[in-house]
Amino acid sequence: MAPAPALTRETLAQLGAERLAELALDEAARNRPFKKLVLAALAAARGPGAVASIVDKRLAGLEKARASISRGRAKSFSEDLWATLKIITGDLATADSDAAAAGLMRFLATADRTLDRGEGGAAAQVYQAAAEALPALVGRLSADESAPLADQLYALAADSRRGMVLPTLAKILAASPPEVVDALDARLVEAMRALGPFEKDDWSRRARARRLVELRQRIADARADVDAFIALETDLPGHSPDAAEIAERLIDAGRAQDALEWLRRPAKAAIKLVTMADLRVGLPPRDPAADRRGRLEIRALEALGERAQARALRWKLFEETLDAAMLREHLAHLPDFEDVEALDAAFAHALASPLIYAALRFLIQWPRLDLAERLVVARRAQWDGRRYESLAPAAETLEPGRPLAAVILYRALINAILDGGHTPAYRHAARYYAELESLAERENPGWPIDSAQTYRAELRFRHGRKFGFWSLVTSASGK
Repeated sequence: MAPAPALTRETLAQLGAERLAELALDEAARNRPFKKLVLAALAAARGPGAVASIVDKRLAGLEKARASISRGRAKSFSEDLWATLKIITGDLATADSDAAAAGLMRFLATADRTLDRGEGGAAAQVYQAAAEALPALVGRLSADESAPLADQLYALAADSRRGMVLPTLAKILAASPPEVVDALDARLVEAMRALGPFEKDDWSRRARARRLVELRQRIADARADVDAFIALETDLPGHSPDAAEIAERLIDAGRAQDALEWLRRPAKAAIKLVTMADLRVGLPPRDPAADRRGRLEIRALEALGERAQARALRWKLFEETLDAAMLREHLAHLPDFEDVEALDAAFAHALASPLIYAALRFLIQWPRLDLAERLVVARRAQWDGRRYESLAPAAETLEPGRPLAAVILYRALINAILDGGHTPAYRHAARYYAELESLAERENPGWPIDSAQTYRAELRFRHGRKFGFWSLVTSASGK
């Protein structure tokens, strides 16, 4: 059977205009968004005014609409939004980029109203795409048409509750003429002045002030004005300056010493967090803000030529986290021939660490499976099979070349399941048992653990009445 032809410009052109017109009419009858795209393409042939009229009609409808969007209508509604966006950024932008930019601004201004009408997940994606398309159109604005841009951006960034343009504001500012950025900053200053003084616990006005300050900070970043950013960060009532945000900008501006002074200021205690991955290996919660400041301090020290202090900080972070990426960074900054000694010290630290699950993860990720096996064997009485997220993958990784370590870990997993009577996990225990049976063929009399035969007998003695488990074992073995 011949393969189906690919849909390309060339293959479609071979159909001829008449056949394509028939197909387009059929699809337009079934697909309302497609029909709008076709009508826009036809209008574009008559000039930009015709396309702009189509866009204006659709935007006027969005601006006036109040009816809720039911779940059943959500898909077709979002498809209709996509069609409108495509017309603005396609046919209209090609015919009249100034009109397209204005239309896109109006489109984004409908985000709050539209998303308030319900079932807005898919619709929000359309508005996000619109915000991503805005910088390119702003960059094409003529001088006359850029005059109202500051007011439009103010409405979209400062007054919109959802702030759809905020993720792309840096690109929008970079594409905007300097006079537009200046006018937007002036609007924000006036809004802050109008807000007036407020109490620390006036949360509504405080949130408004924070939004205005953050927008002015985006402008400071666009101007590469670090001092303006710092002034804004330190002047907001009831807000503690973010030393990391300030230091990062100072380092980028070549002012590493100033950054270091900020990073070494006393910081308020923050809530400590732990990722799921770190929780699984028993690492304690950490202060993410303090970790970020530590990494920035390393950058600042490197920039100042204080390499010994930077190395000491990297090593400290590795000791605390047993993070392989941090160790690689530490080794990369060592003088020639010192990396071997440092690596040996890192492995020794991991083997001696009380954080045995984190150490096991590190040695497997590096990888040093020989040392991972040494760790497993040396700590064989300490492994808790309830940490199956760590032990099961480790056992599978070690099984091909390090059977002793795999046996120890599989036994720990089985013991935890059966000792706890975790019936839903019996199928996992039976699978681990099957792995042990296959590993028994590679058993070495010199292993410092009970033989496979002794372990099986002990398991039968302690858990012989757990018929659900043993039936699964029998089924898996085919006996």
